[in-house]
Amino acid sequence: MTDKVVIVTGAGQGLGEAIANTLGAAGAVVCACDIKEDKVKNVAQAINDGGGAAYPFVLDVRNAEGIRQTVDDIMAEHGRIDILINNAGTDMTLGIEDLSVTDWDRVVDVNLCGPFLLSKTVYPLLKRQGRGHIVNIASTAAKRVWTEASAYHASKWGLLGFSHALHAEGRRDNIKVTAVIAGGMRTPFIMDRFPDTDPNVLQDPKNVADTVHFVLTQPDETVIPEVMVLPMRETSWP
Repeated sequence: MTDKVVIVTGAGQGLGEAIANTLGAAGAVVCACDIKEDKVKNVAQAINDGGGAAYPFVLDVRNAEGIRQTVDDIMAEHGRIDILINNAGTDMTLGIEDLSVTDWDRVVDVNLCGPFLLSKTVYPLLKRQGRGHIVNIASTAAKRVWTEASAYHASKWGLLGFSHALHAEGRRDNIKVTAVIAGGMRTPFIMDRFPDTDPNVLQDPKNVADTVHFVLTQPDETVIPEVMVLPMRETSWP
């Protein structure tokens, strides 16, 4: 990972922060992106204070022009992009009768359209370099369903399908694509919305970040298209 230029979206907290920290500690140049400026600046500063290299970017993954500008800025500063981690995600815990069209659009735009826009922007750069890796952070929500989460399920099932389709295309251009299916983690995404959740049945996001690192450090001749990382005590899947 030394000196590899990595984009991590949703890097301001939770799993994105853990991925940024893990890859930064492994020697990567981390381009940490998040819609929340203060949080992503703090993450980048912590990596730099620990001897790593990180740069914060304020980015809304729904904004195609913002993505283009961010990618251009990274290329101007570093001259290359090696890895894209599509991690940014959101949800609305509402049944379909209460879920507005605006709510639906926001979840799908962040969780599915965002990875498409970022991948579409970065892909030609990776192709020109002759190599690269795109990692899409999916969820067990792409394998099973629960109530009050129709938009989230639609977006994550879609992301998993998109990831496998992109994997099939990317192999022709020596671009690896991996879907990391993460089970429940002790992150604000779960704990802030469901404070009654027993944290002991969830996993440390660092464990999932370590899996991302493992996927990225496979030999050139090997790609892992999909991997699932589950907490031992959370038994709803499988």
